[in-house]
Amino acid sequence: MKGYSMKREGEIIYRDEKFSGADMSPVSNDKKQSGIARVLGSASAGICEIGVFHPVDTISKRLMSNQGKIGSASQLNSVIFREHAEKALPKRVFTLFPGLGYAAVYKILQRVYKYGGQPFANEFLTSNFKDTYESWFGKKNGKALLSATAGSLIGIGEVVLLPLDVLKIKRQTNPESFKGRGFLKILSDEGFGLYRGWGWTAARNAPGSFALFGGNSFAKQYIFNIDDSTAATWSQNFVTSIFGASASLIVSAPLDVIKTRIQNKNFDNPESGVTILKNMFKNEGISSFFKGLTPKLLTTGPKLVFSFALAQSLIPAFDKLLK
Repeated sequence: MKGYSMKREGEIIYRDEKFSGADMSPVSNDKKQSGIARVLGSASAGICEIGVFHPVDTISKRLMSNQGKIGSASQLNSVIFREHAEKALPKRVFTLFPGLGYAAVYKILQRVYKYGGQPFANEFLTSNFKDTYESWFGKKNGKALLSATAGSLIGIGEVVLLPLDVLKIKRQTNPESFKGRGFLKILSDEGFGLYRGWGWTAARNAPGSFALFGGNSFAKQYIFNIDDSTAATWSQNFVTSIFGASASLIVSAPLDVIKTRIQNKNFDNPESGVTILKNMFKNEGISSFFKGLTPKLLTTGPKLVFSFALAQSLIPAFDKLLK
């Protein structure tokens, strides 16, 4: 701060120039990490996630793709393990790893893009729209909603990775659709057909990512009173990730069911999202839009919590190591 002094009858009076709160406040209270730290932290989280949770993801996708009602344990066994349902348990477990190659590439790229990219989007929005958000929603709410908006924008852009997601889901739920073709052959044959359902995917990702990052930010500020999100401990990141992940899965559930059903169809027998929507209403009722939500909260929920909390903890850790 600049100041000047003037003498008045032997006294020295210091007067400081005043600055407005807007001038004095930093762009964001969150410490800025390097791009390399964000890539390393989010990629490490993706690798750990795929190693632990791929079988769980396969079960969740198969339950969402099932169009009948499950009334017994034997039916549940058949839905999950399909033609391997009668094999011994150890052999059945190994059948839950289809599409692991696609899943690994997709999950690592997705986590780097989402967890590593959202802070950049958040910084851009904060530097340009912070005053607007805070004047409309208040300081705490404004900060959380900026984080949520950044997450939503990143979620929409996630459709660029859709082909890998499509191939992963088909391997998990409809491996017959590959007909012995390899990755490059499928890319050549299907082309932009691999982006089938991109609109539904974007529509699902926008509110889902909004809720994920927004719920996490709200929890950090209102439960733990954390102003700098990068200073949160692992346990705090874990708790706040539960709020964000739960909100994300519930909000995006209906569109996620439609997206999964679009993607698991045979390449040569596609079905539009509108057709699927109509058939679900007609044949299965409104509850069909939340099929698999309970197992998803119990399976995908921990997976999302695990990777999100891990990324939020590893990014600052890598940033410190690289300095």
